[in-house]
Amino acid sequence: MKTIDTLVDDIYKMLEDKKAADWVDEDTIIEAFGESMKQLLKQQVLTKREDRRTLRMSNLGRKDRYLWFLNKGYESEKMTPATLMKFLYGHATEELVLALAELAGHTVTHKQAKAELNGIKGSMDCCIDDVLIDVKTASSFGFKKFKEGTIRDNDPFGYIDQLKAYAKSLDKDEGGWLAIDKGQGHLAVHTESFKYDEPILDRIEYLKEMVEEEEMPIQCHPVVPDGKSGNMKLAMECSYCVYKKHCFPDVKVFAYSTGPKFLTVIKNYPKVYEIVDYFDDK
Repeated sequence: MKTIDTLVDDIYKMLEDKKAADWVDEDTIIEAFGESMKQLLKQQVLTKREDRRTLRMSNLGRKDRYLWFLNKGYESEKMTPATLMKFLYGHATEELVLALAELAGHTVTHKQAKAELNGIKGSMDCCIDDVLIDVKTASSFGFKKFKEGTIRDNDPFGYIDQLKAYAKSLDKDEGGWLAIDKGQGHLAVHTESFKYDEPILDRIEYLKEMVEEEEMPIQCHPVVPDGKSGNMKLAMECSYCVYKKHCFPDVKVFAYSTGPKFLTVIKNYPKVYEIVDYFDDK
């Protein structure tokens, strides 16, 4: 019986040898993958998104103010077509990697299984070889924390608390991530034990009370220097946040080659185009 310790090597070997594990039903796995792609197109492209302005397992690790805005119904930025395309690509890649895992002889169960803890609901990605797994696509930079096992030092989107909630719902005290470097095609598996962590149920009870309070929580992240220019910009986490305009109403947005940059203090005016209508229709 396969274990998750050999998952990446087994997938790589299968890709090189062009041969699935002897005992798997290739046609059944491929048919199921095709059905997953059909459902993905229907749900992600042709179905309007549900308004989920509530606590869910997927956002338990987010910062307090973000969750407060979410629960209070503050207007958020709309996703651009490019962002929607990025998420669609990520979902499709994750389904592909799970199909590869099965073809390589590993057992994939609990796909999109529903979970609930103290009224907080969620849908886990899967278990692979009986190990709870969350599948993540990442940039080459973001991939490093999974490959090097440093996610506890770099978890801006709360992946650990999300996985802890799924683990608790299954009465497990560990889980992990199957990460895909979407730029280079590398795979990595990293697992963590939550045995000695703060109980996720305590986190849930705190958040349920916090989001009902009238006072806005403290700012999630301070602004940071923009190199040596003397300018100040939003922290990376804030630049991705869909509520940033509520925290920084006077922020100015500039079109750099690496993407938009959000400046809060300008000592030296950038020599690039200012996107004055960035927040219009968002």
